[in-house]
Amino acid sequence: MSGRDGRDVYEYALLRVVPRVERGECFNAGVLVYCRAKSYVAARTHLDEGKLRALDPAADVSGVRAALRAVEGLCAGGAAAGQAARDDAGRRFRWLIAPRSTVVQPGPVHTGLTADPEAEVERLLQLLVR
Repeated sequence: MSGRDGRDVYEYALLRVVPRVERGECFNAGVLVYCRAKSYVAARTHLDEGKLRALDPAADVSGVRAALRAVEGLCAGGAAAGQAARDDAGRRFRWLIAPRSTVVQPGPVHTGLTADPEAEVERLLQLLVR
């Protein structure tokens, strides 16, 4: 849905790292953005190893990095997305925001308006993750 001012509605969710699910402690490590009007979906991630080690000194850093890269790959489409590459952007976003009990979890979905979804991904990463 586009507004008169040239901005489109977008949805976003934070990617949280929950090193020890039973403790419920988490920190933000990425953001997913979906803009239906532009058929756009993307993820950007940034893993703060210090935070990860503070919550779990025995955390599998490379495993968490791989999980975050997988989310970015799924959003990007192509060979990295596997079977999901055939799905449209909205379907990929909905699959990624589905609740799961793993080390990398999506947070709640929020909405906003943007003229440039790609710039919005970077802005949200800076504001909410870094």
